Amino acid sequence: MTVRSMTAFARHTEQGEAGSVTWELRSVNHRYLEMNIKLPEQMRELENALREKIKAKLSRGKVDIFLKYQLSSGSESLQVNEETAKALSDATRKVQSIFWDSAPVTAIDVLNWPGVLKTSSATPEALQKVALAGLDAALDNMLEARMREGEEMKNHILPRLDKVDSHVTEVRKLVPEIIAKQQEKIRDRLTQIVTETNPERLEQELVLLAQKLDVDEEMDRLVTHINEVRRILTKGGVIGRRLDFLMQEMNREANTLSSKSAASDTTGASVDIKVLIEQMREQIQNIE
Repeated sequence: MTVRSMTAFARHTEQGEAGSVTWELRSVNHRYLEMNIKLPEQMRELENALREKIKAKLSRGKVDIFLKYQLSSGSESLQVNEETAKALSDATRKVQSIFWDSAPVTAIDVLNWPGVLKTSSATPEALQKVALAGLDAALDNMLEARMREGEEMKNHILPRLDKVDSHVTEVRKLVPEIIAKQQEKIRDRLTQIVTETNPERLEQELVLLAQKLDVDEEMDRLVTHINEVRRILTKGGVIGRRLDFLMQEMNREANTLSSKSAASDTTGASVDIKVLIEQMREQIQNIE
């Protein structure tokens, strides 16, 4: 399965014997699936079927659906109500027999009489069938557009994940040296302040300092989250909420890393990581 965006537009016209229908579908990001449907009065019966079709193919996004239709020129025909026309003919003969100077009744006069001429058009069912076929095609077009954009988002996210991974690797290399330097600074300061330094107490303080500066756990969790994001992006499907949760967790670890930073190198790395995470979150907000 591929990664799918929630932002897309699709337009499709379906032609049938009864006429043509044109669907327009627009979708933007939304926490859930929300549908705004606008149908002509003659097509209101389609709404339930339309909702079911959309639910079967889309999971998230705010979707606007518009439908227009046009009857084909051959879908309408004129028919004469012969019974009414014969009754009207009988009635005119009787009237003409009473009024000797009455004007003759023409065929146009008969056709203009209410109920003589009937207009038949394509059945609503026939046009609805065309509409549903067109909806399937429009939904397929929208899915293709969402997949194309989703893959583009994936291609923007993966390089940023690689950069976060590189920062983590860099910090891992720096931390032992940073801890050693900080311990040396404290040892020097205590030596200057106190003539007789308690070696045992000093070692305890140095151990506590090392624990405070140790970010191995945070970096391990960051790497775990990075690998999980990669796995989910590869798997595809409906993954937006899961990715958003992982970005929150990554940001939490980055904040902890920042609070423990004791050198400009690790501080800069943590800032860069947070910027990269925010950039990825912006992309992920549009993923289904």
